[in-house]
Amino acid sequence: MATRVKRAFKYRFHPTDAQAAELSRTFGCVRKVYNLALAARAEAWTRQERVNYNQTSAMLTVWKKTEELAYLNEVSSVPLQQALRHLQLAFANFFGKRSKYPRFKSRKKSRKSAEYTTSAFRFHGGELRLAKMAGPLAIVWSRPLPEGACPSTVTVSQDAAGRWFVALLCEGPSVVPLAATGTAVGIDAGLNHLVTLSTGEKVANLRHERRDRARLEKAQRELSRKAKRDGANRAKARRKVARITDRRRDGLHKLTSRLVRENQTLVIEDLTVRNMVKNRSLARAISDVAWRELRMMLEYKCSWYGRELVVVDRWFPSSRLCSACGSLQEKMPLNVREWTCGCGATHDRDVNAAKNLLAAGLAVTVCGAGVGPQRRTPGGQSATKQKPSRREP
Repeated sequence: MATRVKRAFKYRFHPTDAQAAELSRTFGCVRKVYNLALAARAEAWTRQERVNYNQTSAMLTVWKKTEELAYLNEVSSVPLQQALRHLQLAFANFFGKRSKYPRFKSRKKSRKSAEYTTSAFRFHGGELRLAKMAGPLAIVWSRPLPEGACPSTVTVSQDAAGRWFVALLCEGPSVVPLAATGTAVGIDAGLNHLVTLSTGEKVANLRHERRDRARLEKAQRELSRKAKRDGANRAKARRKVARITDRRRDGLHKLTSRLVRENQTLVIEDLTVRNMVKNRSLARAISDVAWRELRMMLEYKCSWYGRELVVVDRWFPSSRLCSACGSLQEKMPLNVREWTCGCGATHDRDVNAAKNLLAAGLAVTVCGAGVGPQRRTPGGQSATKQKPSRREP
């Protein structure tokens, strides 16, 4: 039975000069409105007042009537309203302790994007026309939309390499759950290998950033001595970074899709990437391996295709446990990649960790208990299960 889910289908497109100019103006206006509304809400907060979306929407009407901000009338009003909704969501996440305080958008660093709802675009016969534009976008239809799919929102964006993309959010019975299998796999993420599976398979870490680092550093040094705006060398450096990101994302999609197809239950470890990148010796390597993106892909693909994803507590000592006898080693330095337990079993560190994660995850599915760290209790016993705590997503 197909599952009704919202999916975004992203395509590249090539705007005309007039369309590119219109979209660039829209990006700038979206950024300006977002920053003005954020400043207004921050100022109101100093007076112990709270400003909501309706109040910022009324402010937008006033801003448009001023001589200084009259240019906001030149672009579609829908992306501006959507920017205010995004700010409202950012504050909701902040007050819900799911994210940090919203930050101002930067012209150079922030993502360039604008979101259009159904009142601001027309999609018919494979042609997409946005408000304030005469002609349709020249979209490269690399794959067809699901039959009968009708976009509810359209997001136009431009990446750091100057490439243009359009994402169409559609809802429909486009995801068919995969046939159930009786297999389960433990997944241990690492740096030497991207992941190690409980089956013993190791997936290589291609280290995309390291391979191009020398060329990127040279390009950046040359770039710092040249024109700061819209130079050919600056565009080349942006394209190199974009290619690294594309290769990494493509590899993660292929890996996660294969794991979801082949296994009914997948067990991973809850890694705190945000804290781990504070290690200056490993920060570059951890960022390049993209553990967070790997987990996000597994989460939504398991949800789509009827698979079960079990996340084991970050303090569970998967590397120090013997998967053969269950004894716990006191220490296990990172440089120890192979070790022998007192029971005589010799373990590859990563494969052993993946096996322990699998066993812990299966215990969760059977008993419904959370998997926590093994702690030394006063009675000399150790506990591997605890009631799952309520945590903010």
